Amino acid sequence: VPGKFMRYLPVTVFTVLTGSLLYALVFGPVLGTLFGKAGSRDRASMDTLKQLEEGDPTTLNSITGWYARLLSVATRYAVVTLLITFSVLFATAWAYGKYGAGFIFFSGAEPKYAQVSVRSRGNLSVDEINALVSEIEKEVLEVEGIESINSVTQLTGQPARDGGMDRIGNMFLELYDEDLREQTGTEIFEQIRARTRGYAGVTVEIEAMEQGPPTGKPIVLEFSSHNRALLEPAVTRVVDHMVNGMQGLRDIDDTRSLPGVEWKLTVDRAQAAIFGADVSQVGIAVQLVTNGVKVGEYRPDRADDGVDIRVRYPVESRGISALNELKIATSNGLVPISNFVTKQPSANVDTIQRNNGIPVEQILANVAPGILADSKVQELQAWIDNQTWHPDLTIKFRGANEDQEESLQFVFVAFGLSLLLMFVLLVTQFNSFYQSTLILFAVVLSTAGVLLGLLITGNPFSAVLTGVGVVALAGIVVNNNIVLIDTYNHLRREHPDLDYVQLIVRTGAQRLRPVMLTTITTVFGLLPLASNFSIDLVNRNIVYGGMLSSFWVPLSQAIVSGLTFSTLLTLVTTPAMLGLRYQAGELWRKQAARGRAKLAARKQPDPA
Repeated sequence: VPGKFMRYLPVTVFTVLTGSLLYALVFGPVLGTLFGKAGSRDRASMDTLKQLEEGDPTTLNSITGWYARLLSVATRYAVVTLLITFSVLFATAWAYGKYGAGFIFFSGAEPKYAQVSVRSRGNLSVDEINALVSEIEKEVLEVEGIESINSVTQLTGQPARDGGMDRIGNMFLELYDEDLREQTGTEIFEQIRARTRGYAGVTVEIEAMEQGPPTGKPIVLEFSSHNRALLEPAVTRVVDHMVNGMQGLRDIDDTRSLPGVEWKLTVDRAQAAIFGADVSQVGIAVQLVTNGVKVGEYRPDRADDGVDIRVRYPVESRGISALNELKIATSNGLVPISNFVTKQPSANVDTIQRNNGIPVEQILANVAPGILADSKVQELQAWIDNQTWHPDLTIKFRGANEDQEESLQFVFVAFGLSLLLMFVLLVTQFNSFYQSTLILFAVVLSTAGVLLGLLITGNPFSAVLTGVGVVALAGIVVNNNIVLIDTYNHLRREHPDLDYVQLIVRTGAQRLRPVMLTTITTVFGLLPLASNFSIDLVNRNIVYGGMLSSFWVPLSQAIVSGLTFSTLLTLVTTPAMLGLRYQAGELWRKQAARGRAKLAARKQPDPA
């Protein structure tokens, strides 16, 4: 489901890149010949270009000259530069592991829609349920910012989409647009909770409509066992801990059967045979005091379905005590069924849920605003691991946590496959494993930049959106390294007499402008979205924290922070690593020369 949900993004990127490639190779040059003309350049610009192509860029009094001087130092001390780079990467990974905000499945966009669930237990009639839901509805309508509401009541005992069987009503809320209300959606929902908290015996849950793939409540814990007797005690034990031993959880619900009593009738067949009673008649007799015996069917005019015609005892004769007074006809006359039928009370079982044929029970919970579900899942998992459970009982997290793990696994696999495909392509083009590895090193730098951006903003890692951003960065950041190394190879062929430091400095100085322009245009194009601004140029409207902008914030922030960080390091680290190869070669040649000198000294005869 997340893959189907996000597939429109790569399809759009493929289409746009194909169109831009066609324009750059065909339409751009044609338009240039039609409308472009060579313009006159001032002498300073021409001197700068000549200095970049043929002279020493370190003598320039500009940003390019400052960068060239920095690059000269970084290249001469390549080992130090490389150690500093790896120290920065290690420090970033360590800091995120210790101070990171955790993980979420999707983005936490500003909600516009929400569903209010009304829960209550008891043998409530239709009128009582309608009265309770109407009272809650009046309280909800007193909160400002709600544009429309649609309420539905339902009888208890009917399965709910999420949670147990005690739902008596649902309300679908639509809020005004962000610019037409003063409060955020979260603040409105908290007001609804405060106004409906005082109703005894009634629990009100509010859940914002999910913007991404539907997962339900963020915390879903599933218990499964072939032995159904193990499920409810385990669920009760965990629910007690969640209510009394954990902070930040709310709307805790489970799928246990509602409290109630069922009467189990046991027929003594041997005793029934003594009285000559037909056991099948016992069931018919019991139906007379419960749902009634179906004797026919009536279908009104212009109706598709028929109406059952049932016969049962009057209301005053339908109590539990009536089971003792029931009589069935036998060959010996009417015989009370109490002579061979015993009734026993047992716990009520409303539904039996199975997953792959195995009985299951679930616990579902929301988290308070400002608290990540992932942190609570880890806390609850640690408590479960420290407890002793029956070996036949299996406990696992489902729902958003399961989808989050699957999405992260997909990100890792897609990330590895993209790197592998790029590496194969780069090796075929550059014919060098070292340069291909050096180009892909920018991907590591961009991933560290994503983590650094999350640390600075304090945002969690979105398994879907941030993960897709990391994979997308793998194809963006390598362009800078490709430009640098391709220019380096060209200059090395054209100027074989240049010192490697001069060669690398000239490469970086010539490619500084295109690398920075590529990065700046991409970053500035995504910066409004990454800052959570939604800009409507047609209606001249700017909204901060709107539903559309906040939806894509994790993806855009990942690209902005990763691309910025990797570009800054690429402009220094990549040239330094090119110089490291020369320095390693010189060191190897010096060691080899020393070895040959020592060997020659040993072979010379002793003058004495």
